[in-house]
Amino acid sequence: MESDLEIPIISYEGIRNSADNFLKQYHPSRDIPIPIEEIIEFQMRKDIIPLIGLHQSFEVYGFTSSDLSSIYVDEFVYKSRPGRYRFTLAHEVGHIVLHKEIYQKAKFQGIKEWKDFINSISDDKHSWLEYQSYAFGGLVLVPHEHLEKLTQSYVKFVRENKISLKENWDYVWDRIAAKLAKDFGVSTQVVEKRLGKDKIQEKYI
Repeated sequence: MESDLEIPIISYEGIRNSADNFLKQYHPSRDIPIPIEEIIEFQMRKDIIPLIGLHQSFEVYGFTSSDLSSIYVDEFVYKSRPGRYRFTLAHEVGHIVLHKEIYQKAKFQGIKEWKDFINSISDDKHSWLEYQSYAFGGLVLVPHEHLEKLTQSYVKFVRENKISLKENWDYVWDRIAAKLAKDFGVSTQVVEKRLGKDKIQEKYI
């Protein structure tokens, strides 16, 4: 598998275009929070299947079947961690959209064969696959226009309350990230990466 596996090299802006096209097709209103679960089940017609102990046994929160028909998710995440669950789904959709040919060619059956497939490729190639899907997930769940507008409103609130951004930089941005995370239904880590990638936070330096 390793010798003939070709990983597409996609820029962040290229991934952004793929995410925008995905939303244009499946959620053109772009209203947030993005209903990723409903998109997968009712529009893409994919099965979402919880697996007990997936993360504990294989150190992953989710994986997609080789035929792209099913997304498997750790059952605890599915039931108890909505932000992680939503991002796991969006991440796996990234593989479906960006890596369709790779998955279909691999022809693995079940989690053990999927793990064998992952272990058969180099760390560099695996890192590319994961980076691209991670970026796709963040771009789908946290669209730029909402991120910029909401951030602007929270910064305005801070300034109206006579709180110095410069003197309270870390605290203020921690609070803003927490509020944005609730707005988008994701973790603060996802929000922080999106703020950095879209160069929004640096506008307020």
